[in-house]
Amino acid sequence: MNFKNVSIVAEPIKRLLDVLREDFKFIGVKEGCGEGECGACSVIIDGKLINSCLVPIGTLEGTKIITIDGYRETPKYEIVKQSFEDVGAVQCGFCIPGMIMATETLLSKKPRPSEADIREGISGNLCRCTGYNMIVEAISLASVRGDGLW
Repeated sequence: MNFKNVSIVAEPIKRLLDVLREDFKFIGVKEGCGEGECGACSVIIDGKLINSCLVPIGTLEGTKIITIDGYRETPKYEIVKQSFEDVGAVQCGFCIPGMIMATETLLSKKPRPSEADIREGISGNLCRCTGYNMIVEAISLASVRGDGLW
């Protein structure tokens, strides 16, 4: 997890979200709805954006999990973070960890996405503050700034 090998003994039906927050103290992963609808708890599991509130820990042996807490340690995070800041895409900030994880997943697959690609890439993440336009602009800016990284 987060570029390190880890193990934990836990009830196999315990949610990944709870293990991340309670056992590993990765509090950047947020619980919004608890139903897989908002994307606040998004993590990347084996390259796919996944809502951690829906995943039982017992299904994850041998997987590679990246949380916002681990992603913050990468050069790509700095580009995404600065792009979000520069265009004013962060308001309350609650959705931003999930949006950033969605950004990483999208740019890893499509380094130069169209606006439609970006909107589709973040479609599983709800933002109650921004109206999405500034988030879309931030992701577009990050794709240009990070040209060659993704």
